[in-house]
Formats: sequence, structure tokens, C-alpha cells
Amino acid sequence: MSRSIVRQSKFRHVFGQTVKAEQGYDDIRVSKVTWDSSFCAVNPKFLAVIVESSGGGAFLVLPLVKSGRVDKNYPLVNGHSGPVLDIDWCPHDDNILASCSEDTTAMHTDRQLQLSSFDSVATVEQKGHNGDVILLSSLIRIIVSSAKAHKSSVWQIPDHSLTRPLSDPVVVLEGHSKRVGIITWHPTARNILLTAGSDNLVIIWNVGTGEALITMDDHPDLIYSISWNRNGSLFCTTCKDRRLRVCDPRKRDVVAERLAPHEGIRPMRAIFTKDGNIFTTGFTRMSQRELGLWDPTNFEEPIALLELDTSNGVLLPYYDADASMVYLCGKGDSSIRYFEITDEPPFVHYLSTFSSKEPQRGMGFMPKRGVDVTKCEIARLFKLLDKKCEPITMTVPRKSDLFQDDLYPDTAGPEPAMEPEEWLNGRDEDPILVSLRGGYVAHKSREFKVSKKNVLDSRPTTRRSVSTLDTNNLPPELLERLLEELQNLKATVLSQEKRISDLENKLSQFTNGTD
Repeated sequence: MSRSIVRQSKFRHVFGQTVKAEQGYDDIRVSKVTWDSSFCAVNPKFLAVIVESSGGGAFLVLPLVKSGRVDKNYPLVNGHSGPVLDIDWCPHDDNILASCSEDTTAMHTDRQLQLSSFDSVATVEQKGHNGDVILLSSLIRIIVSSAKAHKSSVWQIPDHSLTRPLSDPVVVLEGHSKRVGIITWHPTARNILLTAGSDNLVIIWNVGTGEALITMDDHPDLIYSISWNRNGSLFCTTCKDRRLRVCDPRKRDVVAERLAPHEGIRPMRAIFTKDGNIFTTGFTRMSQRELGLWDPTNFEEPIALLELDTSNGVLLPYYDADASMVYLCGKGDSSIRYFEITDEPPFVHYLSTFSSKEPQRGMGFMPKRGVDVTKCEIARLFKLLDKKCEPITMTVPRKSDLFQDDLYPDTAGPEPAMEPEEWLNGRDEDPILVSLRGGYVAHKSREFKVSKKNVLDSRPTTRRSVSTLDTNNLPPELLERLLEELQNLKATVLSQEKRISDLENKLSQFTNGTD
């Protein structure tokens, strides 16, 4: 009787290959900021890379077809005043990108109004930190908010290449008191975005209204990573206090936690798998890198625990839910290990390693919608080097040119399964699936669909010249109140100018030694 000693798997012979040099992206100044982020995000339309930039933080956005050498004057997305730490493409709109940064300057809501005459009056509604609505008048610059604001931004990228720097985000989210290092979209609900900062807060936003829906302060120390589960009902986090937590955001509660899933003190990473388990990477007490698989309903013992090697680089896991494979990319490594997760012992099966000569600074992972099904490509990674980005294809060797149904089950598509209000009220939905037969065709840019009273709807009004606003239709009582407010503001400005002048005179006397 014959007995098979080799595990049967259609992914056992997956191999990686770097694309030709002309299909890569050269002369990219990858960011040197010391933060364990991937520095790269990719979707079927665009490649985004966090880059070095003077005068604040910036990132580069390139259409995937624009390979080759990148012009040194290529316009950047540069709306942040501090280094950009993380970026993430919206899973429901390939033209929407979210970014977060280490903004260290005071954020001012600052408007200078242009009126054709002093008799023309208009209002601009702008929420300050105390929630008051401020009335702004002509030729007066008023600082509405002067508290330090560490912000996240949401950008709408045009289908064509940028022709000038993009510094005006669609919406700015301000709520963290320290730098924001993690940003990730909800997998199935429209416009739901999660951010985590060094203030140890997790904030969930509705980017369509710009409001914070949920704030959680259950973490006593720096949060290393956050991952949603498949339907977005839970997320898991790893923290500097060495705990792995599973959180229910709508209950604002930690539903499960495990102390030290890896005994080392170096940073951990955790991601949810398709079946609800949690895959982790970390370090042993002897600083060996280690991976683990855990059942969040029973954290007592791991499903699998495997030591890898000795290295300082944090292992960043990238999970392919359709193939149940995970790719491990360590910063500073020159290799990518990949594993298959199954229900059979030892549950996490090593497949192979892709190696190259140069160490990686970061990595991007293409959604399954963006792979080439005609070449049996099951994954594509974008490896960041010091000054370039190299796409790496992961392929299953097959002789047939026909569509391989077993390699490409229906995958998560770009349509959201529910609206923000439905998710907030307790509804859970798996992603809406699409077939890859015939290849996926990316949609053209579409309007950022949002809910009622969206900040996006009011932006054109606040951006046009105030002199174009119709004040003739204002009620007499409101116009009279606005004129009175204008006079008060003028008096306040004159008073402050006199006070500043007096202080400057006193200061000059001190510096000249006359006092």
C-alpha cells in the first residue's frame, strides 16, 4: 500500500519573480522616517509611496502604467506639515486614499476673506475646538483653533497623472493629541475609517461627515498594529504592553486578550484570517523571530507556534484571504517567506522563500482584483528599495491558458456591503464578491459618495470668494446682527494691534538696555 508523504497543495510550487527593469519605478526617494510602516500602498490603478520631502510630509502617487524613471519634479501629495507615517487605499473606491502623519505644528483654521466693499458681509461656519460657530468678516484673519492638532487626511486622486502638487485633501480628520501612526479602512462599510495614534486612542470616523463615531481608550501604551476581521465586526490590536487584544468597536469593549503571545519585548504584528483566527508575528525571549496562529475564543494555547530566524527586523504579514496564504516581509530583509494556512496540522505550512540581493525598506500588497489571471499570478508585491520600487509577481506554474477556477474564487469587489449608519447600528455583512474570470476592469473615477450633511458638500461654498455670496436675501435681523458682529471684530483687532505694538515697544527697550 502506497502512502503519500508530501502534502498536497495547489500552492506548493508558487514561485516569485521580479519584473523586468523597465516595468519597475526608479528614482523614488523613499522616506527614511523611523516608523514600522509599509510606506507603500497599491491598488489596481495606483501606486502610492511615502517619500522624503522638505517642509513637511509627502507621498508620491503614480498610475500603475507609469513605470520607468520618475521625474524628480513629479508633483507630490504634500498636504501634511509633518512626516507621513501610514497610507491606505479605500477598498471601495480606487481613487480615494487616506493618510496620517506626525504633524507637530499648531493647526490653525485660518481664512482670509475678500469682500468688494465693507458693506458686504458673509459668514463662514467653522467649528472650533470649543464647538462654537465663528463669524468671520472682511480683511480680518482670525485664528479659530490654536490647539495642536494631529491629523489624518482623505484624498481624491484623479485618474490621470498629477500635473501639480496636491495639497488640498477632501477631508481632514482631527482628534488625536499626538502623532497618528496607523490608518485602515473598514472592509465592508462605506466611508468608515479607523485611526490610531501615539495618544493610545483608537478613533473610528465617518469620513463622509468628518465626525468621530467611536473613540476607544483601552490601550495603556503605544499601539503597534490593527487589523479588521473579514466582516468588520471586530478588530485585533497589538500593543507595547505585550498584549494581543480583540475589540468590539460598537460595544466599545475588549472582548478577548492574551498577554505575551510572543515572549520577546520587540514589536508584534497581528492580522485576522478569513476563518476568524489571528495570525501573529513577534519575537522569542532570545530575540528569534516567531509566528503564531491563535483562536480568539481560546487564547490559552496557540494553534501553531513556529520559530523562524534571528534578526532585528519586524515581520510585516500580508494576507491573501482567497488562497489562505500569508507573506512575511521583514524590514531590512532581502527575502519574502510565504506560508499556507489550513485546517490540517501543523496548520501553518511553509511553502518557499523569494530572495533578492537588496534589502527592502517597505512593501505594498496588491488586492486580488489587480493580479493578472492570464498568467496564473496569485499575488503581486511592490518592494521598496532606497531609490526605487520593484514589483514582484507570485505565480502558480500551470500549462493551460484557460481561466483557473481553483486559483481564483470570487474575491472581494469594490462595492461596499452597507452604509455607515447600518454598520453603526449593529449590522454585519461579508464583502460583496466579484468574479475574476476575464480579468478585472477598474472603474473610472467616480464622485465620493457620502451621506447627508457631508463636509464635502459644503466645501465649494466655503472655497469660493465671499464677494460672490448673495447677501441681499439675508433676513434684516441677521444682516443687522452680522454688521454688529463685524464692528465688534474690528474693535477687537484694533485693540489687539495696539496691545501688540505696546509689547513690541517694551521689548525693544529691554533689548536696547534702556530699562
